[in-house]
Amino acid sequence: MPETLVIDIGPIVALARAGALDLVARLPIEFVCPPEVKAELDEGQRAGYPAAASAWLKVVPLVTPVDPLATAAVDPGEAAVIQLAREQGIAVVCIDERKGRRAALAVGLQVTGSLGLLIRSKHLGLTPAVRPFIERAMESGIWYDTGLIRRVLALEGE
Repeated sequence: MPETLVIDIGPIVALARAGALDLVARLPIEFVCPPEVKAELDEGQRAGYPAAASAWLKVVPLVTPVDPLATAAVDPGEAAVIQLAREQGIAVVCIDERKGRRAALAVGLQVTGSLGLLIRSKHLGLTPAVRPFIERAMESGIWYDTGLIRRVLALEGE
């Protein structure tokens, strides 16, 4: 049975711009998101951005509305991702934004991001390298800390 991971819009957009959505869809992970993230994806598509959500993304409703205090610290999508993970007993969230990652860690969740999913794809033999995806994402406007990119590429032998 695949692990379940709650994913935020940031990693989905980064992976879409990197041309890696099909790659990530082959991971042994069930990707879920709250309706707030799906609404952001739909809004982006209506604004003319390419469709980023696909059949591999399952929308799971929240049991209770997002706590307004949570949205004071992070954006509503990240707050909903964290809340959904806690409600569903899902241990891992996929968030790229620093404040969202910190908030998830503060409540005891494990965190990965778009880079972590790319690395996992490489380790499972789904791609020989992560560098081309990272470069494509950055060329399309995705920002990653340069020190982080250097560390990732060094660890991956690229």
